[in-house]
Amino acid sequence: MISVFDLFKIGIGPSSSHTVGPMRAAAAFMDAVRTAGLMPRVHRITVVLLGSLAWTGRGHGSDRAVIAGLSGERPDSIDPAALERLLQRAQIEHALDIDGRRIGFDPASDLLFDTATATPAHPNTLCFTAYASDGACLLQQRWCSVGGGFIALEHEVGTLAPDTGSVPLPFGSAAELLQVAAREQLSIAALVLRNECALRPLEQIEAHMDRVADTMMDCIDRGIAAGGELPGGLKVRRRAAALHERLRAARGRAKRAPHEIMDYVSLYAIAVNEENAAGGRVVTAPTNGAAGVIPAVIRYYRNHVDGADRAGIRTFLLTATAIGALCKLNASISGAEVGCQGEVGSACAMAAAGLVAALGGSNPQIENAAEIAMEHHLGMTCDPIGGLVQIPCIERNAFGAVKAINAASLGMHGDGTHHVSLDQVIATMRQTGADMQSKYKETSQGGLAVNVPEC
Repeated sequence: MISVFDLFKIGIGPSSSHTVGPMRAAAAFMDAVRTAGLMPRVHRITVVLLGSLAWTGRGHGSDRAVIAGLSGERPDSIDPAALERLLQRAQIEHALDIDGRRIGFDPASDLLFDTATATPAHPNTLCFTAYASDGACLLQQRWCSVGGGFIALEHEVGTLAPDTGSVPLPFGSAAELLQVAAREQLSIAALVLRNECALRPLEQIEAHMDRVADTMMDCIDRGIAAGGELPGGLKVRRRAAALHERLRAARGRAKRAPHEIMDYVSLYAIAVNEENAAGGRVVTAPTNGAAGVIPAVIRYYRNHVDGADRAGIRTFLLTATAIGALCKLNASISGAEVGCQGEVGSACAMAAAGLVAALGGSNPQIENAAEIAMEHHLGMTCDPIGGLVQIPCIERNAFGAVKAINAASLGMHGDGTHHVSLDQVIATMRQTGADMQSKYKETSQGGLAVNVPEC
């Protein structure tokens, strides 16, 4: 079962697949070294980034993430400012401090970006090797960062079936989800919560959801308060603070724009994704590239919907978890695998479903809203300029959030019956991603990434 703990992970920007995943993979490799009892013999470590990680890893901070993971850091607890310090220290000392030992590691020669070698299992692949002092290979592992901060050993990619035996109400499709919920006379949120409670105490689940929501809101607030340029060389100026000031000034006018509420939604999403682009703390929801959609819609619900409360936000997150799980299990949430339809498209579907649930909609209306949201992201490419999660990613999250609210409204105006099912749209997303050329899937070799000069 894919849990609310899996789909909503607290981490750092700018990318869940290129930053959070590689950090977790590096930490997992070191755990494997320790488990094998090899740590006392390790003299040197090398890392090779392949595929999309090689093409856009520098812009996404993958080198810093790998070094942090090898050094024992975790995405949910590391101080984002520490990433650059760890990289600089390794560049100067040609070594890492691991478990109180100095292990040889020169980023210039031991951290390679290999754009030539094929990646047979997943486009985000990392190869870790630990060597003894005589040059003998002690352990080598190939890990894949499969989207949303999820990782898997290369030989296990696509072979691991979801563990449904440990939960009382398993489902593998939207049709099954609706059937089980109807049979048990449960809302989707209540069904997901029952499964979650089979794995851990209710108090732990609620505490995680509250921490996730609070982190999202804090991220919006930080993004609104910050100014200046985003890192990376594109000279993209933050816009959230200025947009917020204009909206605040407009509140004192007698005549206000009818679309003002949508400007607020855009503000919330832009604030999050500017924080993500700056390497700040965000929630992968379900990825960093799409991290602004769900927080923006939750903030819309919290600030602009009468009767909004903490219980409604929990209902939102639980419902979104079900939709995100279906997207991941039956297609992908990785931009490197299926394009941005798998990132912003999945986030939009999750947000639309969550909002309908928080507003008291029925299970069929929830499924309908998720279908509407995903359907109108089909074919969306992932073509970040300069390999940075800035253009078009930041604005794309604003549009995804607005479309999620629109999809939720359309869903609630109907009775849940519709021609195209969520399962059919998710299958189409998977098939479209398979047909999409690799240059449109997070390699920055096509689309806007090549047609707009870096500035």
